[in-house]
Amino acid sequence: MKAKCGVNRGMSILDLFIRIIAIIATLGSAIAMGTTNETLPFFTQFVRFKAKYSDLPTFTFFVVANAIVSAYLVLSLGLSIYHIMRSRAQASRIALIFFDAAMLGLLTAGASASAAIVYLAHKGNTKTNWFPICQQFDSFCHRTSGSLVGSFAGVVLIILLIFLSAIALSRQSSKSLVLI
Repeated sequence: MKAKCGVNRGMSILDLFIRIIAIIATLGSAIAMGTTNETLPFFTQFVRFKAKYSDLPTFTFFVVANAIVSAYLVLSLGLSIYHIMRSRAQASRIALIFFDAAMLGLLTAGASASAAIVYLAHKGNTKTNWFPICQQFDSFCHRTSGSLVGSFAGVVLIILLIFLSAIALSRQSSKSLVLI
């Protein structure tokens, strides 16, 4: 019984650590994308082409989704600390699994939609006359690609958090847990 409690406590500490890393990944992605812009002169100083994240609704959704997930992860740190102190807590772990899964869906939607736009920016689509813009807006494309990496890292970390909570719940043998 004491060994299981120690293992669950260790898993709770790992949960806290992964949550902190996920906060850094998602917040960093939101900041990187939210501050992305590049201006190119065209023929003269007075005519310029601009590329900013807010020009594309998909990138705006990406920033908002990452910010919401970051805020949720910050708020969930309290429950994660609670699980370190009370490693046998079940109801709060179920709540974390539920909300982690919801945040996983939101983060995946934002990252996937933005990945499609970044792909078009890099490769274009000649059949629809969408030309790649990354040859001209190199800095813009590098920053958007980098923020996607951080966001998909957040997706992987949240998947790990869900697995950790599920394993911690399955290790508790004192009460049988039935989810309908």
